[in-house]
Amino acid sequence: MNTMVDLKIRSWVKSFTWRIIGVLILLPLTYVFTGSWESAGGVTLSFNIIRMVLYYFHERAWENISWGRGDKNGRTLFYVTLILLILSFALVIIVGLGFWH
Repeated sequence: MNTMVDLKIRSWVKSFTWRIIGVLILLPLTYVFTGSWESAGGVTLSFNIIRMVLYYFHERAWENISWGRGDKNGRTLFYVTLILLILSFALVIIVGLGFWH
């Protein structure tokens, strides 16, 4: 079993690089809806700073949870991924239904 843990700096770098991807997606999308680069920039910047900090703490919390860890044969990863996909799909349906009413 792998006994290594992520260092805090690794969690911050992962959070930062993931948010860069978020900026590249959200900035042009927000511009399409607002028609203003200033508004799009403000929304994108504030949203991604908040998400980066929340992701860091989320990542550190999961570092202390053993659930979903297992041997390297991939079965555990498969089931965890399947559960997360099902939950994500359900959330999209619930949120989508809320917007249409």
